[in-house]
Amino acid sequence: MDGVSNEVLRLRAPRHRVSRKSITLWTLHALIGWAVLLVPQVVVLVFTATPWQVAAAVATLVLGTAHTLVMPRWRYRVHRWEATPDAVYTLAGWLNQEWRIAPVSRIQTVDTKRGPLQQLLGLSTVTVTTASAAGPVLIEGLEHGDAVRLADELTTTTQATPGDAT
Repeated sequence: MDGVSNEVLRLRAPRHRVSRKSITLWTLHALIGWAVLLVPQVVVLVFTATPWQVAAAVATLVLGTAHTLVMPRWRYRVHRWEATPDAVYTLAGWLNQEWRIAPVSRIQTVDTKRGPLQQLLGLSTVTVTTASAAGPVLIEGLEHGDAVRLADELTTTTQATPGDAT
């Protein structure tokens, strides 16, 4: 591989966990998503409470509660990341898990983003864009300071790595 050391890049579990605060972030995202579904159902129930509407609201509440309790903790156990001088390794997901390796020589851009909930919790997402059809590599749930350091480190490493990132 052009610009990559002689070490063979292998699919392996990355070393670092994301911030534990990610559990709170994913829980809040789940709560908001389920609330968007449940609130209109409750409003309808106030005016007309047919048996199928009650059943639908109860099903939404049960599924939403289960998802909100299980998904964030499961994701936290799965999500990992690591950046070496040769590549960025990620493992993400919960039901559908995705392992990615992005060779440094293929990195085109490195960005950080912070939504309102991430800002509230002191978290950030690092997006590593490569010349891959699979799309960018996302590292969600990093402490903001860690995200800034990682973006700086990857930018410095990318600039020092020969290759055309295509």
